[in-house]
Amino acid sequence: MLEKPFLTDIRTLRTRTRQHIDEGAARAGYSAHRETVLKLLHESLATEMACVVRYQRYHALTLKQGNHAADGAVAFAGYAEEEQAHADQIADRIVELGGEPDLTPEGLMSRNGTGHATYESFVDMLKEDMIAECITIDNYRDIIAYLSNHDPRTCGMMAEILRAEEKHAAEIAALLEAMPA
Repeated sequence: MLEKPFLTDIRTLRTRTRQHIDEGAARAGYSAHRETVLKLLHESLATEMACVVRYQRYHALTLKQGNHAADGAVAFAGYAEEEQAHADQIADRIVELGGEPDLTPEGLMSRNGTGHATYESFVDMLKEDMIAECITIDNYRDIIAYLSNHDPRTCGMMAEILRAEEKHAAEIAALLEAMPA
């Protein structure tokens, strides 16, 4: 028989919560290293914002590429919107954890994990996006593994974003395969 009940009694929870109410989501009991999580989230935010800009640029450029790029133009516009939604989610989580999202151009450029390359050809754009998506996917998998036992809220958010990034990569791969040889 267990000597200690599984759950802490409500009075103890209430007292502990009242003592740490000003800490928001990062109150006592948060077992992840908050500064590390904020650093990871800031890097993810910068990566998502870089993707927004890249996809917006590629959308504009593919409009002049002709029929073979029409599907890509539509995809790029949609990806830009989705990446912006990811950035918004990440920024909100940074605030929940007591941080302030750094959206300065300098901060974004120094922290983004996918870099920023400019290409004119549609095929080169697709290849660069495939590389960026694969880097992001691997990075997000590592973040999820790191957070899995310590921050289920951030872990779940990153898993949701990872699913979208994997979908983007699959769609970009299909566009590349459909390109004339």
